[in-house]
Amino acid sequence: MKTGVLFLHGFSGGPYEIQPFADYIKERTDWTISIPTFSGHGEAEDLAMKGYEAQHWMMDAELAYRRLAKQVDEIIVVGFSMGGVIAMYLAIRYKVKKLVLLSAAAKYVSPTQLVKDIRFMAQDAMHKKLEENELFQRYKFKFKNVPLSATIQFMKVVRKTEPYIQNVNCPTFIVQGLLDGVVPSATGQFLFDHIRSIEKEIYMSEYGKHHICFSEDCELWFEKTFQFLYKE
Repeated sequence: MKTGVLFLHGFSGGPYEIQPFADYIKERTDWTISIPTFSGHGEAEDLAMKGYEAQHWMMDAELAYRRLAKQVDEIIVVGFSMGGVIAMYLAIRYKVKKLVLLSAAAKYVSPTQLVKDIRFMAQDAMHKKLEENELFQRYKFKFKNVPLSATIQFMKVVRKTEPYIQNVNCPTFIVQGLLDGVVPSATGQFLFDHIRSIEKEIYMSEYGKHHICFSEDCELWFEKTFQFLYKE
């Protein structure tokens, strides 16, 4: 049986967000890896999101799934942030062997963590170190380059999928960072409690922020998730 893994990145991001985990799997298996780029997304210089809607990104994922299905016998889907929501959408509509949800944006924007992040940015501003603050650079870029219309479409993806989360029944591994300032950390437990999968596991990363593939403990959860995917 030939296995394929479909990786889905997040809103206003690109394949780089999940590349570390994709590389980890690629080094340890002969599985076919597919990492499509959603319409209007990609590297910073390629970002052109205006005019794209929720349906475009969901169709991008469906087409990527169908392309991969022509090459392999079974498909694992890994989704990060918005990609995690779309991964659940695929798991409900198509045959998915196993599902991995990374910082899946079934709920979005954690006010508590956002306040902490803003406080850190304010401290850096006081010490004239704001330009060195990675979080500030990311938010500054997104405020300038991501149109409000695209953000509304992202919320539409979440709203379209949320009522059907309980229909996910394939084996699922959930990874959620406790320091996530975009997706409330309680979302991981919410998903774990609401999906119908009999075989499911959750890893709460003590140090993980939203970009979980770059967390301090990523090697630890990479291994746990890989073992979950590899076992029959």
